[in-house]
Formats: sequence, structure tokens, C-alpha cells
Amino acid sequence: MKHKYQIVSDYSGGGNQGVIYTFTFDEVITPTMISNYHDCFSAIFSFDDIQAFTEKKKRLLGITGSGEKLIVQKVPKKGVFSPDYFRDYFANEVKKEFGEDSNKLIVFIPPYALVSSVFSDKTDYYRSFVEGFELGSYKFEKYKKDRKELPTHNVVLVSEDKTAVKHALQEGTAVCNGMYFARNLANEPGNVIYPASLAEEIKKQFAKTTVTIKVIDEKEAIKRKMGGLLAIGKGSVNPPRMIVLHYKPFKKAKKKICFVGKGVTFDSGGISIKPADGMWMMKGDMSGAAAVAGIMLTIAESKPNVEVIGIIPSAENMPSGSSVRPGDIVIASNGKSIEIDNTDAEGRVILADALHFASQYQPDAIIDLATLTGACAVALGMHAAGLFTKNDELAEQLTNSGTAVHERVWRLPLWDDYHKLNESDVADVKNTGGRYGGAISAAKFLENFVDETIPWVHLDIAHPAMPNKSSAYTNDYMTGFGVRLLYKFIKQL
Repeated sequence: MKHKYQIVSDYSGGGNQGVIYTFTFDEVITPTMISNYHDCFSAIFSFDDIQAFTEKKKRLLGITGSGEKLIVQKVPKKGVFSPDYFRDYFANEVKKEFGEDSNKLIVFIPPYALVSSVFSDKTDYYRSFVEGFELGSYKFEKYKKDRKELPTHNVVLVSEDKTAVKHALQEGTAVCNGMYFARNLANEPGNVIYPASLAEEIKKQFAKTTVTIKVIDEKEAIKRKMGGLLAIGKGSVNPPRMIVLHYKPFKKAKKKICFVGKGVTFDSGGISIKPADGMWMMKGDMSGAAAVAGIMLTIAESKPNVEVIGIIPSAENMPSGSSVRPGDIVIASNGKSIEIDNTDAEGRVILADALHFASQYQPDAIIDLATLTGACAVALGMHAAGLFTKNDELAEQLTNSGTAVHERVWRLPLWDDYHKLNESDVADVKNTGGRYGGAISAAKFLENFVDETIPWVHLDIAHPAMPNKSSAYTNDYMTGFGVRLLYKFIKQL
């Protein structure tokens, strides 16, 4: 965690270097309300600021009797007020207000009763404040020569429910640690994170946890007949890996869940090479793998009574004399043959072996995450991941979980009509399905490699995992999308 936290039920001021945040849900500001702020904080406001705040302005600035800066923020009751409001708000504020002259942040958290119609869970509500401070403070500047170390700030959370806030702080710490780990992995360049080094980073991170790590190298992958993973990885000097993380609770587990994350550490497109413009972002084509590593770290810290297996197929998709070619036919570990129509549709090919591997555990559910298709990004934009499943219960659970923590998903069809898109004249299945319904045909391809008796969900996180302008904490770096969503899902099992 970047900051130090104190939880109190009352605060009367102290020192002249703090910033106090208070919130009002009233659309009409009365003189009595302004008077109350003066009575509580000995606050002084300018007449012009009060007038503007009363009429249309959403923010009122003042000075307390002890010299602290006081901010009164008007919270909208409609439109932009969502479960992400305070997370996004403080992710933005932490960049603006924290500095040498503001070493303390005091937040008067509004009573839960005022927001219960939007936040169905009290812990999620209080956690959103903590996540705002932490995610808004994230930077990836380790390679800058003149980088400045991020300062640690003292955050005072003032709440009527100290016990609930303490619990939310503990959860928020575990979730943010997982998201930081996911972000760090996804933001590293391809010359630093490649399949073998990804495995080593994960082993190092989990060394002091109860999570066991198994790494399948290329020799073992050959023995296991993982033809998809080996085919995509053979064009690179960095051979592929399958990384398996396994968490078992101390008590008998309520459920067994498998998370599978696409781990293409750099995707040049292979022989079907991508355009140069924006190719740098393909260092983040392992964001599914990063999310799986991140949620496994959160699980290791929070210790839910659920058995969880994280499976990461990792390869580097590069063009060379040994690369897989368009027209090649490879055999996946479940025995199905795949015609390679386009080497830039590589993620689904390595996931084929991973999903078959996950099926061997006979879990209660398999959920995969992948930056799989530009088609899904075009369809849904930056605000949601695509969700594909035939299991209505899982679809509802993940949709509700995503809404609660603002990592939203939107269900798209997985009808069998779409199987035709992946038909091949020379193999069991082809790795592309044509221009139309591209995200759906990719999901239907994956379906070929999952045990049909196991409930399965595919999440296409192509846009929300990448830097985007949807919030103040997603606009600069790979986002770590999926950690909050999967933690909420596991928590509700």
C-alpha cells in the first residue's frame, strides 16, 4: 500500500497541512448548511464561492479555523453517481491535492444509508475509497533515470462504522496488492517479461504464500502434446511456458474454480505481422495472465474457503524462420486439429491447451480472461469486457459482481449457429472466423477445448485491460482489469 491509514469516528482538526473532504447529496444548498460547516470546522468561505456553489458549482473551497483546506463536494444523485464514483474521485484527487504542503488527507465518509441504493454491499462502498487512493497513486516509472519516489501520505478515514471500514481496508489492501502486481507485470516491456521470466516473477512473488507454483517447460509441453502452445511459441528465442498456481484453503473448500489467463508476453502478430503503429501496446497482450496472477495474490492474502487454480499459457508471438505459418495444422492436447489461418489469432491457440489442461481438474467452473479480439473492443469500447457463456447462473454472478465493483461485463451470444464460422476444410477447426462476429467466433473456437460438462465463461478484456480514458485510474498504464471482478465473484460463492 502506498499510504498509511487511520480510522476514526470523529475529527475536529489538527495542524495546517491537511486537506479535509466532506460530501453533500443535497442539490439545493441553503445558508443553514453553510452555517453548519462554519460551526463544525470554524470554516471560512468567500461570498462569491458560496454563491457559485449554491447555484451551479459542484465544489466549495474553504479554510478551517486550524488552517486546513476544506473541500465540500456536491455528489450528484443521478447520472455519474455509480459504484465507481468515490474510487474515481479520489484517484483524481490524489494526483492533484497531495503534495509537500498537504501531507494529510481527512475524508468524512458519508453514511452508508445515503448510498445503499447504489452500493449493495457496505464493504464494497468503503473499499472504493481505499482503492481510489491506491490506484490513483500507481505509477510505472522504474526505468526513468530521474524518477521521483512516491511519497507516503497519512489518510484519516472518518466514519460512523469503524469496524466495517477496518474490514474494507483489509480487503482493499489485498485487492490493490493484486492489482499492483497485475499492472506491474503487464506494464513491463517484452524484453523484460517473456515466458520464462514471467514464471520466475510469479514464483518470487508467491514464495512466502501457501500458493504452490508449477512451471511446465517446452520439454514437458511436448510430452503433454500441447501443440497449440508449442506452435505459437516456436518462432521466438524465448520458449513457451505453462504456469500453474494452486491455492487450497485450510478447511474443506466450498467450490473449486479454475482461472485461465492468456499470457502472450509480446504479440507482433507473427508471420501475419501487425502494423507498426501502436504495436508497443502488445506488451500488454498478457493482461489476462497478469489478472490471473493478480487475483491469485489477492486470494493468497485474503484466504477464501474456495480452492482456486490459476493457469497461464505463456508464449511470445514473433516472426522468424521457425514461426508457425498460415496454412499450418497443429494438434492441441485434446487431440483436435487446428488450421492456422492467421498467426495473429494466436491467443486462442495457446488457450486451447490451457482450457483442456484446466478441464482435467474437473472444477465447478472455468473462467478465462484474454485480450483476445479487437472486435470485442470495437463492440463494447473501454467500459466493459465481453462475457460469453451458456451458463446463465455464472453469467448473472459475474455480471452482478462486475457492476458492484465497477469492472463491468456485458453478455454476448454463444449460440451454436456461430460454429460454422470456424469450420475448416482440412482440420477440425480453424483459428479465424471471418470479419463479422469476430469476438463470438473466437469464443466459439475456445469452446472446442473445454470439457462440455464443466460450466465455462470466456471474458474478452481487450479494451478495458489497456490504458483508457474511462476513469482517473486507468488512463496511463495497463489497468489490471479483472482482479476486482474475480475477487468479488470468489467472495460471493
